[in-house]
Amino acid sequence: MQLQVSNLTKLYSQTRGLHPTSFSVEQGELIAIVGHNGAGKSTLLKMLANWIIPDSGHVTIDGMDLRNRKAVVKKMGFIPEDPNLFDFFSVQYNLKLFARLARTPLSRVEDVLQELNLARFRKAQVQSLSKGLKQRVSIGRALLANPSILLLDEPTSGLDFETTREIYRILNTMHQAGQTILFTSHRPEEIKNLATRIMVLHNGQVIFDGSPAEYFESTIHQELYAL
Repeated sequence: MQLQVSNLTKLYSQTRGLHPTSFSVEQGELIAIVGHNGAGKSTLLKMLANWIIPDSGHVTIDGMDLRNRKAVVKKMGFIPEDPNLFDFFSVQYNLKLFARLARTPLSRVEDVLQELNLARFRKAQVQSLSKGLKQRVSIGRALLANPSILLLDEPTSGLDFETTREIYRILNTMHQAGQTILFTSHRPEEIKNLATRIMVLHNGQVIFDGSPAEYFESTIHQELYAL
């Protein structure tokens, strides 16, 4: 298994956070994590990305302990819902800065600019970009270190149809190349277009883990927001 999660826990109160959660992920899976606001989706991703320290539990990535933060930083790429970029700097500078922090060859910056069709925006200040372009820069930044696993929190939230379709294209291309991806979503069409597996969280607990066919044939996707 590429990712092994055992009894991962983070409690903010009795009804928020993540209750003891265990699952495994094989290389190349594209997993949608579904649930209403406060279900624990973002908390789970942020713990896997080392943005939040869990209360308890154990995670290994390619056999490496998640607590080895310096070693794991190149294993996990995280794209938060709101891109945390340096708005007053250029696209290229944002990527070069992260490349230096991640000790990644600066040649990767040009690769990412080309791969995500960002080359013509290299000198543009991030604050001047649309939300969709900011999302692409955020994805590019996460890809600089060639992470084993990519985590995306609501990757198309607030994006228009054309930009959403472009994000789908990028994620499908990466998946076809063997990239392991976990993403959170509220959109049924997004799950259908992307996921090879679906996990449903409710009140910090996994209440479903299976294929898209099993998910959409069940009643849980209809009942989810009535729970």
